[in-house]
Amino acid sequence: MELTPKLDADPYTLIGGEEGVRRLVDRFYDLMDELPEATEVRGLHARSLKASREKLFLFFSGWLGGPQLYVERYGHPRLRRRHFPFAIGQREVDQWMLCMGRALEETVEDEALKKFLVLRLEPLANHMRNQPA
Repeated sequence: MELTPKLDADPYTLIGGEEGVRRLVDRFYDLMDELPEATEVRGLHARSLKASREKLFLFFSGWLGGPQLYVERYGHPRLRRRHFPFAIGQREVDQWMLCMGRALEETVEDEALKKFLVLRLEPLANHMRNQPA
C-alpha cells in the first residue's frame, strides 16, 4: 500500500492559491480538448468548457483547503449525484485521470504534492463511475 506523503502546508497554499488552481484547471481542460486519447470524456462536456472550468476551479479551491467557493455558490457538491446523468465508465475515468495527471505534471513542481494529489484524485474519479467495467 502506497503511503500518502506528508505536506508542509495545505495543498491550496502549496499549489499557489487561486492562481495555481486556475493554472491546473485550465491546463486540465486544455488537455481534454487536445488529447485524442480523451475523446470519450471530452464528449461528456458541453462544446464550450467555460462553465466546467469555473465549476472545477470553485470545487478544487475548497477541496484543496482554500476558500469554499463552490459550497458558497452551489451548496454541497454531491459529486456523484451531479455526475450521474452522464455515462461514466472506466474508460472515462482513465481519460479524466490522464488529463489530470498530465496537467499536474505540467503545472505543479512539488513532487510530494503531485503524488499526494494523484492519490487523492484517483478514488474521487473512480467514485464518479456509474457504468459497469
